[in-house]
Amino acid sequence: MTGAVDLTDLDMWARGVPYREFARLRRDAPVSWHDEPPPHSGFWSVSCYQDIAAASRDVATFSSARGISFEEPTDDDMAARRTIIDTDPPGHTKLRKIVSGSFTQRAVAVYQHFVEQLTEHVLDAGLADGEIEFVDAVAKEVPIRVLARIMGLPEAGLDRFIDLGDRLIANTDPDITDVVWGRDDTDAYRRFPFRSPYGKQLWELGREIVAGRLRAPGDDLLSTLLRAEVDGDRLSEVDLDNFFSILVVAGNETTRIAIAQGVLAFCEHPEQWQRLRSDPGLLGPATDEVLRWTCPTHFMRRTATADTSLGGAQIRAGDKVVLWYVSGNRDEAEFPDAGVFDVGRDPNRHLSFGRGGPHLCLGAHLARLEVRAVLAALARRVACFELAGPPRRIRSNFTNGLRELPVRVRLA
Repeated sequence: MTGAVDLTDLDMWARGVPYREFARLRRDAPVSWHDEPPPHSGFWSVSCYQDIAAASRDVATFSSARGISFEEPTDDDMAARRTIIDTDPPGHTKLRKIVSGSFTQRAVAVYQHFVEQLTEHVLDAGLADGEIEFVDAVAKEVPIRVLARIMGLPEAGLDRFIDLGDRLIANTDPDITDVVWGRDDTDAYRRFPFRSPYGKQLWELGREIVAGRLRAPGDDLLSTLLRAEVDGDRLSEVDLDNFFSILVVAGNETTRIAIAQGVLAFCEHPEQWQRLRSDPGLLGPATDEVLRWTCPTHFMRRTATADTSLGGAQIRAGDKVVLWYVSGNRDEAEFPDAGVFDVGRDPNRHLSFGRGGPHLCLGAHLARLEVRAVLAALARRVACFELAGPPRRIRSNFTNGLRELPVRVRLA
């Protein structure tokens, strides 16, 4: 393995993101080979911004069709659980058209008042002078309730969606899930999302809701999926299962991470919080700086479809190629003073939603709206944040999630 740090060591990631190692890789080996223990075949780490952006655009050479994680699934596995994220054009383009209209900047703007009012309601209930656990009190509440409104999910069952999403996205953390990928035998679940029994449970829950929507269609996103056609055919049950699961997980988890990790950043950089509070005009750039700094999804994996070169490395057809967004977001060649948290940073072409190419995150506009609404409401209400204890990170190199963020709040 090139380098001194094993990027697959999840216990290391539970302690913190290896920013120093990524800085070394960007300097010495921007596209470097990393071995893996059998039966896995190893992977290329891509750590520089420009190389990540180039590979993201070149979907003909760097394919998503073999999955987005380190796992090496079979063709049957992929056929059973392929989502829009694991699909290359032209299939990806057709699937994206089904839902893209619900996530344009104009479509998302319709929800602005709702998101702002919801945020105030959540803060009324969860924010208090003194010590709180911020993830449970605030960060998890806004994204899932916004998603419920857009998808038409039942309010009464939202805690169940949060729990299943947590167990799926943190499928490498034994404190969160009972079946741990990479440790336990997960062959029985290999055709379910994230190779997890909780993927099966999310499918089953989704089918109950879909059945209700078939009886009584509405104007929500699920009803749109049920009416949709691709090349004249309606989406299959498997297509609906996978659309449902990826919307629930991606629409909830990543925004929650950005909100929680953003408050952690302001705890560690209180001068930036005071700067934001004193100048509401910084809300836009502050939102993107939170997204750059927190990078909710650390990487996306691609697979080379042909022999090629990237960043001076010779890559063979079939090789796994891991695009480390978390490294690209700290690339000094793209971001002046990249290691500085700066709420006035502009321009800020971060990689947290991808960069170029067809896989640019569908929910980017919605995530920005939610993060901005939460920052705006907190800036009016909170004079300062302080850590009240050590944050507890999720044991994962895929997500930058926090299980707990104890903070001391002094209300304005």
